[in-house]
Amino acid sequence: MPVFKAPVDDTLFILNDVLGYERYMNLPGFADASPDIVEAILQEGGRLSEEVLFPLNQSGDQEGCTRHDDATVSTPKGFKQAFKQYCEGGWLGLAAPAEFGGQGLPYVLHTAVSEYMISANLSLMMYPGLTQGAVAAINEHGTDAQKAKFLPKMIEGTWTGTMNLTEPHCGTDLGLLRTKAVPQDDGSYKISGQKIFISAGEHDMADNIIHLVLARIEGAPEGVKGISLFIVPKFMVGDDGSLGERNPVTCGSIEEKMGIHANSTCVMNYDEATGYLIGAENAGLKAMFVMMNEARLGVGLQGQAIGEIAYQNAVSYARERLQGRSLSGPKFPDKKADPIIVHPDVRRTLMTIRSFNEAGRAFMLWTALKSDVAHKSEVESDVQQADDLLSLVTPVVKGVLTDKGFDHAVMAQQMFGGHGYIEEWGMSQYVRDARIAMIYEGANGIQALDLVGRKLGLNGGRAVMAFFKEVGDFCEENRSNEELALYTKGLKKGLGDLQASTMWLMQNAMAKPDNAGAASADYMHLFGLVTLGYMWALMAKAAVEKRTSGADGKGEFLASKLLVGKFYMERIMPETALRKARIETGADTMMELAAEAF
Repeated sequence: MPVFKAPVDDTLFILNDVLGYERYMNLPGFADASPDIVEAILQEGGRLSEEVLFPLNQSGDQEGCTRHDDATVSTPKGFKQAFKQYCEGGWLGLAAPAEFGGQGLPYVLHTAVSEYMISANLSLMMYPGLTQGAVAAINEHGTDAQKAKFLPKMIEGTWTGTMNLTEPHCGTDLGLLRTKAVPQDDGSYKISGQKIFISAGEHDMADNIIHLVLARIEGAPEGVKGISLFIVPKFMVGDDGSLGERNPVTCGSIEEKMGIHANSTCVMNYDEATGYLIGAENAGLKAMFVMMNEARLGVGLQGQAIGEIAYQNAVSYARERLQGRSLSGPKFPDKKADPIIVHPDVRRTLMTIRSFNEAGRAFMLWTALKSDVAHKSEVESDVQQADDLLSLVTPVVKGVLTDKGFDHAVMAQQMFGGHGYIEEWGMSQYVRDARIAMIYEGANGIQALDLVGRKLGLNGGRAVMAFFKEVGDFCEENRSNEELALYTKGLKKGLGDLQASTMWLMQNAMAKPDNAGAASADYMHLFGLVTLGYMWALMAKAAVEKRTSGADGKGEFLASKLLVGKFYMERIMPETALRKARIETGADTMMELAAEAF
């Protein structure tokens, strides 16, 4: 049976020793979450994940959701009670605005706890995850009346939220959408159309569901310039917050999916449903992008979280499964065979997953901290720098961590041999669940195009140049530290490959846009390799300094960090040269061959 343990110590090391959490106490919300409170929150979030959410993961996958004849949907046994416990603990509103009932704590803390909960039960955590994104969009673009009417109930979890973008004929190219909005005399709109792939579109865990729906107002311009965003509640809401009659928005069916069976992914039908404009007319994408960008970071966290729980189970199995003898002689002569963890390929596989997981966790928390600075700092230069970096790395977080999350789930499954293919061991669920993260919220090829086509050149390349400087300055400042030489030299070489590839793209993208597009996925992963290498360099520096001070006696823990980091720098980081070569020399050939073949 699957196992899970929340990696609280790893998170605390990154927050306190690597990122310097206490340096941000001047930001709103941080003073209310001192390091001892942070540790208590992480411990309690870990306990909820291990004891309440995780035990429902496998049973929820097996049972799935059920649509009834009246178009209502039931979630798997135990989900409603677990969701209630989650909400009563204040977890949904952990980082939500205090003025609407949230706790107003740092987004980085929300991110840290969310990793544990997603590892424990991805399908269940999609319900509050989408609600948190909807809360962010309404909070930024809604009117005061809309905020007062919808946010308190959503933040407490009494109501949940969704995002409705995709239509049967229209995915990423939202300019093709057909859902229409007809203005009414009272200022509302009648929304008609069909949306597909709507996660948490209908369920039995909340009293109301607040749908955020993209539609085109009659007479609006064609394409993306004519899209507006609307709040469409499942049940009408009175001025006093009371629920009224059912709005004509229904679940037509539940999608039959490869994974995430316990999340009700619905086909939603809008039959002149009442909706309310959020934000300005024809500016719907701007409003929805608040939710979409938060969702992309959340999906990146899903990749990280699934990679973590898959790894934990692979390690547990490898330590217990007896098969064969070590190539260098028996390691457990008292047993009939050695555990498979002694075999070189098993160790290589497990170390590869672990080295990405630990750096990926640091990357997620580093990014979340940038979000806190961007949204809470009063220093204009700090806000700009954090916002620039957040925009730059969002497609990298989403694309790289979900690609690797799926890869690592497959690699972890391989450790089980035939048992990995058998449902009772749980590994096939992680593979199936992880696969969607590479697709939704913008398929990873789209993320790569966004990075290369939009983010690199934004504001004259200001963000990417600032990233290059930050990493370069770290290498220069620490180059005389012999204990960090492996990290600074490897990171400097990887940074050089990334800078050269960036220059190649800048020089060739306009003349040969197809080649730039063909190189974009390699570039995104090259960027990811360097960023994760930077995270390892930061972790190594923190481990060396902490070990030298002997502050807490965690010598074995710190030594382990340095060993895994060394593996990444020696085994994984050199892949930047391969990515660089593929970017600079492979695009022309690939596009020519593809043109001939197709």
